[in-house]
Amino acid sequence: MTMAQTIEAKLTVAFAPERLDVVDESRLHAGHAGARPGGETHFRVELVSARFQGLGRVDRQRLVYDALAAELADRVHALALKTLTPEEDARA
Repeated sequence: MTMAQTIEAKLTVAFAPERLDVVDESRLHAGHAGARPGGETHFRVELVSARFQGLGRVDRQRLVYDALAAELADRVHALALKTLTPEEDARA
């Protein structure tokens, strides 16, 4: 299983998302801090979940970081997040 697949699986279980996009952007960071020859270190995640209702941006991101704690402690160097409620996503 790739790291992107692991991230997608964990976030699906934790948030039952209406929409989830996980993009491996490691190739854009080759040669930068935290980059590894095999990639799978830099990710962009867009997550739409009702679980974010009533939470601010920081609290939403903390929930995601908690769900991915093992990956962030080991292989994932950078994680760009966009966390939305279904209502916010519909307006975008």
